[in-house]
Amino acid sequence: MVNQTFYNLGTAPSVIRQLFAYGLEQAKLVGPENVFDYSLGNPSIPAPKKVNASIHKIVDETDSIHLHGYSMAPGFEEPRQAIADDLSHRFGLPVKASELFLTCGAAPALISVIKALVVDGDSEIMVIAPFFPEYAPFIAANGGKMVMVPADTEAFQVHLDQVEQRITPHTQAIIVNSPNNPSGVVYTEETLRGLAALLERKSSQYGHPIYIIADEPYRELVYGGVKVPFIPNLYKNTIVCYSYSKSLSLPGERIGYVYVPSFAEDSAAVYATVSGAARAIGHVCPPTLMQKVVGLCAREQPDLQAYDENRTLLYNSLREMGYECAKPDGAFYLFVKAPGGDANAFSEKAKREHNLLVVPADGFGCPGYFRLSYCVSNDMIRRSLPAFRAMMKAYC
Repeated sequence: MVNQTFYNLGTAPSVIRQLFAYGLEQAKLVGPENVFDYSLGNPSIPAPKKVNASIHKIVDETDSIHLHGYSMAPGFEEPRQAIADDLSHRFGLPVKASELFLTCGAAPALISVIKALVVDGDSEIMVIAPFFPEYAPFIAANGGKMVMVPADTEAFQVHLDQVEQRITPHTQAIIVNSPNNPSGVVYTEETLRGLAALLERKSSQYGHPIYIIADEPYRELVYGGVKVPFIPNLYKNTIVCYSYSKSLSLPGERIGYVYVPSFAEDSAAVYATVSGAARAIGHVCPPTLMQKVVGLCAREQPDLQAYDENRTLLYNSLREMGYECAKPDGAFYLFVKAPGGDANAFSEKAKREHNLLVVPADGFGCPGYFRLSYCVSNDMIRRSLPAFRAMMKAYC
């Protein structure tokens, strides 16, 4: 006998992974140059040079016991201080190392925070469509109830009236992901200030804080001078979950953090409970080597020229063909309205007829759209354009 909830999660298909696997098999049959794979959000730009140099320096200069040994549960003091100094410098807050809990990437950070905030079987965590599909199992597997706010398909900001309609006395938190996966949209300061005012009012009404869980792995991936508001500057009851997977192109190294500001309500209890939740799921003492790398590279920024060129080429080309797309100011995704209205049918037809792999967005809470990950080669985008053109022609 096994746990049915986790069995269901383990056997449920992932459309993203299925498309990626299909692409690998097709590449063997028809050649990789004839497969146009936009499925996976895997960074394609190299890590900053300082990252690799730091790895060599640490390996060469650190004895093996300290290089491969455990850290304290929240991480070493030195990298936490380096992160705190970086956040303080960039966002004007007096961030302290003691407010940071290092994690094995953003997923364990989110899971630990959700687990910490779900206090009983009625606890609700809100998500804003379109949203990262893994939020659903993160919430369900930790005893919470996911409440979805419908997508604003005009500007892909946040329908504040829809948020207000769905807040209840059981609302513990709302997850805010900006720049957004899958839309690539950055929530404006006006949007976030409106959300903050609403949550302050509702927190007062219900007599307990409603937290923003700021899921920010794409915070540094923005274009054209667009600024990503740092939400703790706008709303005190914000808990930040971050990963260096995208900013330092280190998705396989699994390093990130939770930031619980001391000015957040019940901050000491929240931090301790996040720590306990991480302990319960076995995600403590993240990789020692990567902690030390982050300690040396916390202020490094990615070179986004390649992503920006891909973004501009793909967005302008699809718009010229007649596709409707959300304007992506951040991340490395383009969110497109499916011709004909059925994204699953469009995805299947594109896959079958053109080896063009696009992700239908039903799992992102936004049926009728599909996601393109443009963290690919510019050459692949150019070679894929005739397939997009043929697909549009088939629906016109």
